[in-house]
Amino acid sequence: MQIPFHSSLRSSLGVEWELQLVDPETRELTAGAIEILAEITPAGLDEHPKAKHELLQSTIEIITGVCTTVAEAKADLAGTLAEVVVAAERHGLAVMCAGTHPITDWQTQQISPGERYLQLVEKMQWLARRLQIFGVHVHVGVRSPDKVIPIVNALSQYVPHFLALSASSPYWVGADTGLASARSKVFEGMPTAGLPYQLSGWDRFEEYMETLISTHAIDSVREVWWDIRPHPDFGTVELRICDGLPTLTEIGAVAALSQCLVEQFDRELDRGYTLPVPASWVLRENKWRAARYGLDADIVVDEKGTVRPVRQAIADLVEELAPTATRLGCAEELADVRRILAVGASYQRQRAVAAAHDGNLRPVVDSLLAEMRDDLPAAPAPAAAGSATA
Repeated sequence: MQIPFHSSLRSSLGVEWELQLVDPETRELTAGAIEILAEITPAGLDEHPKAKHELLQSTIEIITGVCTTVAEAKADLAGTLAEVVVAAERHGLAVMCAGTHPITDWQTQQISPGERYLQLVEKMQWLARRLQIFGVHVHVGVRSPDKVIPIVNALSQYVPHFLALSASSPYWVGADTGLASARSKVFEGMPTAGLPYQLSGWDRFEEYMETLISTHAIDSVREVWWDIRPHPDFGTVELRICDGLPTLTEIGAVAALSQCLVEQFDRELDRGYTLPVPASWVLRENKWRAARYGLDADIVVDEKGTVRPVRQAIADLVEELAPTATRLGCAEELADVRRILAVGASYQRQRAVAAAHDGNLRPVVDSLLAEMRDDLPAAPAPAAAGSATA
């Protein structure tokens, strides 16, 4: 089975952000995507080009176009987010993001009517119905299929870095799970989700996909939901490990980290280097440690069992990638990684709010709503009367 890889411009960027629709009175996840998306879809189109349905009717996914810089991607997301926020307000709803919703029971949620979602639920049953989880996906362009699998393998060693930084799902149906990222463990219940398989090249990826399709494990490559995966249609490596993030600033930070790492690996391949392939047991252990302890995790850094704090590993990585970030024009966004280390990841901020309110999680929802609102760029001033508009 041949799978064409539609090569992309080097280090081009795309971001997908799954948003939660919330009733500001009850603080619960509330269906509204059908009405909101119908309202904001331009006339003559079947769907909005940058705002999409997701599995639940209380979710809207916004996506960028193909961007060159992280700043461009953030601005692209901000424009679509503004549309969604305004339309949501007209329907009495508010918008926020985190890896899970702190209090809503997944059994109360309505599945979106698309055939794809109905088939998923029919096939996966409870595993799919409980997917009340939200993530951020970052695509980075790769020019050749020969580079994709080596880059996926090498990126896998940074799963704990991304997960610890983005962890934002300590709560599940009103209870503290004791984890920094419950979302990552919920999603691992799906049979084709989790850590990527370590393959030797694009031909082995094609063979594996052919086996999955011929045995009816999947219908298409899109149903392989690895934490890091090739995306043949887009010509990208897609990093899917991150929990949903509450702010554009945090989106920019993980996007910059993603773009810089892929660019660095791409250049090393051009120089003839062989990229590392971490041991599978190290990857599994480190992902668990990041999901459990977040930024307080100690991760395994070699096959001998040497450990070091993930917080220090992230700080060192930012320093290492600084020259690459300067070349890519994302030095400011990469520096925001250090800001997350300083102020705490979302799971830490959520728990601090809960502790300040005697364990009440409704103020946690309020804090997530406020974080997104306060981080949005200022709306442009209205055009003067009679002025030309684009």
